[in-house]
Amino acid sequence: MITLRLPDAELAGDLDIPDGARGVVLFAHGSGSSRHSPRNRAVADGLNAAGIGTLLIDLLTGAEEEADRATAALRFDIELLTRRLVGAIDGLTEGLESAPHTAGLPIGLFGASTGAAAALGAAAARPRIAAVVSRGGRPDLAGPSLARVRAPVLLIVGGRDTEVLELNERAHRSLAASEVHVLSGAGHLFEEPGALEEVTAQAADWFDRHL
Repeated sequence: MITLRLPDAELAGDLDIPDGARGVVLFAHGSGSSRHSPRNRAVADGLNAAGIGTLLIDLLTGAEEEADRATAALRFDIELLTRRLVGAIDGLTEGLESAPHTAGLPIGLFGASTGAAAALGAAAARPRIAAVVSRGGRPDLAGPSLARVRAPVLLIVGGRDTEVLELNERAHRSLAASEVHVLSGAGHLFEEPGALEEVTAQAADWFDRHL
């Protein structure tokens, strides 16, 4: 476990960089999730196996998570989540540059639910981000930031998640470089047999192409 010290918080994270990694993907959780999310950990394991480093962090402090469980307000505070994610990107960049074997590694972002909006906002704020993947995300919540994102974006949505699919298709039209990948028969949480494996394969391929 590592700790990223930001001006307004200390964020806990789990960093895994395999030997010869081609880049590092920072995960942005949302909607009441955390770095312990079994779905995102499964995706991270798949990326590690494909030779891509991962950093899973909690964008909220322990006290904030407790408050959010009661109010569900902070998980939709996209400005706060984006600010924390930008701070995490800067901290990760500094850490990578401090070691000869990781200096210069490209950084990608993987966002789920409201974390996808934070990932897109952070990509707009930090042009060094090389690629973004959204899983069942709410890119619409990124607002005006969408038009400023220059990194290639993959929007993965379940075919049965019709409302979120429509929101992703609208966001796709606002992004400079993006693709929408629809998993037929999958719902919002990708709990169907083989769905999460397909998400992992698509994300690994996207990052392999763009990092």
